[in-house]
Amino acid sequence: MGHLDHAAFGWLTPVLSYAMACIGAALGLRCTVRALEATGSSRRNWLLTAASAIGTGIWTMHFVAMLGFGVTGTDIRYDVPLTVLSLLVAMLVVGGGVFAVGYARDRVRGLLTGGLTTGLGVASMHYLGMAALRLNGTVRYEPVLVALSVLIAVVAATAALWAALNITSPLAVTVSSLVMGAAVSSMHYTGMLAVRVDVTPSAGELPGATAMQFIFPLAVGLGSYLFLTAAFVALSPTAHERAAYASAERPTEPAAAS
Repeated sequence: MGHLDHAAFGWLTPVLSYAMACIGAALGLRCTVRALEATGSSRRNWLLTAASAIGTGIWTMHFVAMLGFGVTGTDIRYDVPLTVLSLLVAMLVVGGGVFAVGYARDRVRGLLTGGLTTGLGVASMHYLGMAALRLNGTVRYEPVLVALSVLIAVVAATAALWAALNITSPLAVTVSSLVMGAAVSSMHYTGMLAVRVDVTPSAGELPGATAMQFIFPLAVGLGSYLFLTAAFVALSPTAHERAAYASAERPTEPAAAS
């Protein structure tokens, strides 16, 4: 069995991946809060932004962490179409969970449905991304650790959506984002601990792209998207702020003559 290295670059990839998870979670929570304050197409647009932010943050977290993953005795390549599919699955399934919360008439039912859907989306992205690995050998998983990783994903997603429904202060959202980032990272590394690789030496060329050829440029691009979206959300006034501006700009009526 090949020796697995989950941090080939030391603390660099775990710390960067955690930061990406936190940024995605913070954006998703803030966008969901904005969506619940809005109506019509504005609510839909905020929910779409929330889904893309959370999905992108989770995907970027996973593959930044995978930059530090190595197996003794074999090179690693990534199947490009399957890797891109994992990103689309993350956005679509997480989007289903976010919309379940955003349009739920019963908040408890919407929270449970959204948390389950979003958590399964996180897990699906992770294991679909792992299926994109190409190496000289066979990848196996410890079922108990796989189940634990899925449970962590569902609990983390439910807690994050609960925070979006019940927490509005910037400080509380920041703390919730840090906790959500830690939970997503825990899910990832729990899933990675479940991995077992039986290496089969081969002189043949592995199919697919290296991490630096494909994963790194895509992760940088998506990371830039997260930062730009963060700036947009930070600069966009909330519904309460718009109402306050409108009230301040409304001319005061002259006092009635006595």
